[in-house]
Amino acid sequence: MKYLCLGYHERAAWEAMSDDERAAVLGECSAYCEALRKHGHYIHGVALDAPRSATTLRFGSGDVSVTDGPFTETKEVLGGVMVLEAVDLNHAIQLMSQLPSMCARGGCVEIRPIPEQAIRPKEK
Repeated sequence: MKYLCLGYHERAAWEAMSDDERAAVLGECSAYCEALRKHGHYIHGVALDAPRSATTLRFGSGDVSVTDGPFTETKEVLGGVMVLEAVDLNHAIQLMSQLPSMCARGGCVEIRPIPEQAIRPKEK
């Protein structure tokens, strides 16, 4: 089963880190992703740019409004996503609970199953 793992961290804590500290966190994450890949669990992942670079589209009443930045101000922001292959939810939890950046520095990971029909190529 495939799972989408969304990693959140406190924006203020991330911004308070030095460039070297941020590089160390990213290096730890890369090393863990490589270990997951080696064992067949890591499918794909990406880090995201800062929330201030976001653009939000809001739909309603047939209109689309465009807003610079995230829609809400929060302490925790989405920092990246990963697609993971795991036997079941408990296995996904076990794998993500060892993510070094979260274990050492706080934050949270939201794990959502990806329905099989969402990843199958459409038949022609």
